[in-house]
Amino acid sequence: MIEFERSVERMPHIQQILDMYGLESLTKSRELCNKHGFDPFDIVKETQTIAFDDAAWAYTLGAAIAIKQEKFKAYEAANAIGEGLQAFTIQGSVAEQRKVGLGHGNLASRLLSEESRCFCFLAGHESFAAAEGAIKIAQNANKVRQLPLRVILNGLGKDAAYLIARINGFNYIETRFDYVTDELSVVREKLFGKGVRGEINCYGADDVMEGVAIMHKEGVDISITGNSTNPTRFQHPVAGTYKKERLLLKQPYFSVASGGGTGRTLHPDNVGAGPASYGMTDTMGRMHSDAQFAGSSSVPAHVEMMGLVGMGNNPMVGASVAIAVAIEQAFS
Repeated sequence: MIEFERSVERMPHIQQILDMYGLESLTKSRELCNKHGFDPFDIVKETQTIAFDDAAWAYTLGAAIAIKQEKFKAYEAANAIGEGLQAFTIQGSVAEQRKVGLGHGNLASRLLSEESRCFCFLAGHESFAAAEGAIKIAQNANKVRQLPLRVILNGLGKDAAYLIARINGFNYIETRFDYVTDELSVVREKLFGKGVRGEINCYGADDVMEGVAIMHKEGVDISITGNSTNPTRFQHPVAGTYKKERLLLKQPYFSVASGGGTGRTLHPDNVGAGPASYGMTDTMGRMHSDAQFAGSSSVPAHVEMMGLVGMGNNPMVGASVAIAVAIEQAFS
């Protein structure tokens, strides 16, 4: 038997899904994908090099399910990939309760839908995990879309945004927010790369008000909040405020909360809830999210501890899109 993190505990559920779709094993599932010219296992490791093996096998199963179901359009394949991720959740865990695997599939499907125009990694600070996810989405989503999907990063701190943009080859945009007139202006732009990386706009905000204004400037349709530094003073308040304002404008906005990590700011009411809640960041995420993930936006071990697989939520978004696109290209 293939060995991966908590493989013995996971296999009964995985075997049920394998049997349901007429798949002999995880190894045969990978061979099926390889036969059609792509390898989900490798795509996962390329997206986040420190991802655990269980994540790579979960995506392999999801891709094989898509092939078996003949879901060859990327937005359809994405939901099948979510089934593979859900099969790897630990029974009774936060990830299983929230159906986080299916949520990842749903998010990727929305990103690949023509109805979505702009996706934002809304981080507590500009992070490498957001960059990993953004790069993978930018490199792949528009291969199968008619209208290009724009990808942006919006985080707390202009210095952090500048560094992430410079290191990753993004387009850094420095803004200034006028607190008297509520107007946002662009002070300067600095392009650090070419190709798809250079098309990713990277913003740093001074506070929530500027962060919300940046969301409006870019017309963000979908975002995922990080759950790292400053979650209670930036990304969750930005997402919640922006959602309220978009609803008043009768404009769609799908908000994903990457909340529920361990070791975050705790609240007495949450501590007593056990696995149902993991602190104040989790609570704030529930207040604005259409889908809620569990664990860290970046750290594989934190997502693993929530009962999903060992891969940061932001890189998982990139991997979901990349593999769904690979499926469509393989059968087009």
